[in-house]
Amino acid sequence: MSCSSCGTDGSAGCKNNGHCNSGGCNKLNVFDWLSNMDMPALHRFDVVEVRFKNGRKGFYRNDKKLDIVTGDPVVVDVPGGHHIGYVSLQGELVRLQMSKKGISDDEEIKEIYRKASGKDLERWEEARNRELPVMYRTREIVQEREIAMKLTDVEFQADGTKAVFYYSADDRVDFRELIKIMAAEFRIRIEMRQISLREEAGRIGGVGVCGRELCCSTWLSDFKAVSTQAARYQNLSLNPSKLSGQCGRLKCCLNYELDTYMEALEDIPEVEEPLKTQRGEARLQKTDIFRKIMWFGYEDDNNWHSINVKRVNEIIELNKQGKKPANLSDNQVEEVKQSTSSGNSDLEAMDRKYKKKGKKKKRNKNRKQGKKPFSRSEQKKDQ
Repeated sequence: MSCSSCGTDGSAGCKNNGHCNSGGCNKLNVFDWLSNMDMPALHRFDVVEVRFKNGRKGFYRNDKKLDIVTGDPVVVDVPGGHHIGYVSLQGELVRLQMSKKGISDDEEIKEIYRKASGKDLERWEEARNRELPVMYRTREIVQEREIAMKLTDVEFQADGTKAVFYYSADDRVDFRELIKIMAAEFRIRIEMRQISLREEAGRIGGVGVCGRELCCSTWLSDFKAVSTQAARYQNLSLNPSKLSGQCGRLKCCLNYELDTYMEALEDIPEVEEPLKTQRGEARLQKTDIFRKIMWFGYEDDNNWHSINVKRVNEIIELNKQGKKPANLSDNQVEEVKQSTSSGNSDLEAMDRKYKKKGKKKKRNKNRKQGKKPFSRSEQKKDQ
């Protein structure tokens, strides 16, 4: 999608810091696949999805029937003033998003005042230019007061009368004195909002070990709990440095393929004890879940033996019956070898004995006649 404000490709971005007019290179952008369909104007859904800084979204009602399209800046009603955001979605898809997030279509939905004018955007730009200096100064105050919190981001309202401070902390923080100092110095209304470490990483952004931008800062909005059990199911090494993301928590991508692994593990038997064979006990070393192959190793052997899941189940059933197969691959091979070797052992010993005597007699004859045994090179010349 090409950006209408700068003409660049939307995949690369227009470097407008998330305030692109077309909405083509915005964070958490939504593709309206119903945009080319003509919907009846009378039955058009009047609630619009509006996007704010760092992908934060809200739903607002278009009571005044404004002619707006996706990407237009609009002035919306917020508690204690007004704010400016960009239209990210409208139409029937907004109804689906509201039902998905459990938001009811009632009177609590705020309204859209108007489309943002040039003066509104200039005033909002002035308010946004104050965000970084205010955030740096607030961090200095937090360090001076030794408050156990980490300030992540600051968002000013478009009217410049209120600012929301996003922070993260391990315990509950008493910042009543901090708010008094900040309100007296900045001359604005203060709202402190605590966020999780995953949301903090999404606001800051970064690049993951996969080489792509973090999921939480591009498209992921709902954070689900991730446990170490997900890594165990996928046979991953329980190394905290490899399993942890930039937020310090387990990576969200551990849940992406978990359902597929859970379905594949239904056919894999649980080997709690080593498999017992006539050769010895074989312990489980590795499992290939999707190929249905399991590797076992004997205590006196460094090699691993691969067998399929069906064979593992057969050996487990034999062990439950008190039986031991000859080895991991076959039940009768080792028994046949033992029977043949025990019946012909005396004949094989006599053959070895007479072979040694015949070699000694040939050597003695050559010595009596004064002949040296032919070397290999001489034997080849004679031949």
